[in-house]
Amino acid sequence: GVGKTTLIQKVTQALKSSGIPIDGFYTEEVREGGRRTGFDVVTLSGKRGPLSRVSSDSSTSRREYRVGQYVVDLVSFEQLVLPMLRNVNHGSDAEKKICVIDEIGKMELFSQAFIQAVRQTLTGSGTVVLGTIPIPKGKPLDLVEEIRSRKDVQVFNVS
Repeated sequence: GVGKTTLIQKVTQALKSSGIPIDGFYTEEVREGGRRTGFDVVTLSGKRGPLSRVSSDSSTSRREYRVGQYVVDLVSFEQLVLPMLRNVNHGSDAEKKICVIDEIGKMELFSQAFIQAVRQTLTGSGTVVLGTIPIPKGKPLDLVEEIRSRKDVQVFNVS
């Protein structure tokens, strides 16, 4: 809630209008009647789908991924994000591209395929990643800490 996504959207618009090749996704709050009911994934190519929604009941089915009151829609998330990341990773090295990944957080990290694709994107030559990661609180998230400690990563705290 400090404005990470807003900042990402503004930077994305600036880069796009400069003609720089850019792809990726951001997460957006979904609100109903003034309260947050979940998050959507929005790709820079304009596709949108649910990332998570508030759960109506407290019973958990065994295949459910939850963060607090939210149930994560892993299938929807992976269908939107993985093809885009694969596309970025298999582009020609001649085409320097910027890949927006907003965000690499608890909900997204339920996906092993996403973790793999992010690692691949970070090690791939020719791709600059503009991403958001959460400030550590509670149990550290392995991939987030791995990213934070990379020599080729510059972290800016947004407040």
